Amino acid sequence: MTDTLVASKTLLDIRNLKMYFPLTRGIVFQRTVGYVRAVDDITFSIERGQTLGLVGESGSGKTTIGRTIVRLYKPTSGEILFENVDLATLEGVQLRRMRRRVQMVFQDPYASLNPRYTIGSLIAEPMHIHHIGTSQQIREKTEELLRVVGLRPEYIDRYPHEFSGGQRQRIAVARALSINPEFIIADEPVSALDVSVRAQVLNLLQRLQKQFNLTYLFVSHDLSVVRHVADRIAVMYLGKIVELADRDELYAAPKHPYTKALLSAVPIPDPKVERKRHRIILAGDLPSPINIPSGCRFHTRCPMAQQICREVEPPFELKEGHEHYSACHFAAQVTPLTM
Repeated sequence: MTDTLVASKTLLDIRNLKMYFPLTRGIVFQRTVGYVRAVDDITFSIERGQTLGLVGESGSGKTTIGRTIVRLYKPTSGEILFENVDLATLEGVQLRRMRRRVQMVFQDPYASLNPRYTIGSLIAEPMHIHHIGTSQQIREKTEELLRVVGLRPEYIDRYPHEFSGGQRQRIAVARALSINPEFIIADEPVSALDVSVRAQVLNLLQRLQKQFNLTYLFVSHDLSVVRHVADRIAVMYLGKIVELADRDELYAAPKHPYTKALLSAVPIPDPKVERKRHRIILAGDLPSPINIPSGCRFHTRCPMAQQICREVEPPFELKEGHEHYSACHFAAQVTPLTM
């Protein structure tokens, strides 16, 4: 499958990525008694200039993937190939150099901005760390970045508490752009914002993508938001990608029952259509990543589950359509949503 996914325009290629967190017991002599399998053998790629939407429930491993790519976590195993350079193996100066090209916008703009610094200092900090320009050049670029994200340059000496949530997220975006990255991981960038300002931030991200030729990994639990910004969508469940397809194809013809259940929960603005929709309610909660179910890890909640699902893990393989991948024994029987 890997050779099929990787194209000549590929910017990021993730191969068999695993991120396990050890569980220890004991105060003085700690010993490992198990692992939290947050990301468990993930493979996907992103082409330059495109946006891959990564969706799933809380606890599915979405944020862990993003943090592992930028090397806030060192992966347990696997490859993170950024233009054929494996980020998983880099350390020290080499890793710092690569971080100029890969940046992250975090979920909570209230927590990601240090309240003791002015927004000018926050935006300029990455440029100082990477020694980009003189002090005067850095200040000029900081003012320009404020204009780019829709804020007034005279705000440069104000503090984060003087701004709204939407404005703070714009500041976080400006900080990510300050060192001219090629790839940005947006981790739930609008989930902490009011509905009224979400569209503004999403439109800003799309405008900046065209202006600076950016590539995005857009992490979200909201399929309606992902549909607005993504070219392709990967659906995660309990540390695994269970479906990967072009946006329109995934919405029109999902090949995994979990994806279909998620799509059934996306509201439709037409009340007549909304009243007639068949909503799929999944039984139970997401299992613990400490104790992964045998076979297909979705079988404990799947309305289509049969004996093979409990015993054999389904391969993640190409199904019908254009590069439409799914991990389901009965993908051919997953029907489109009825309205």
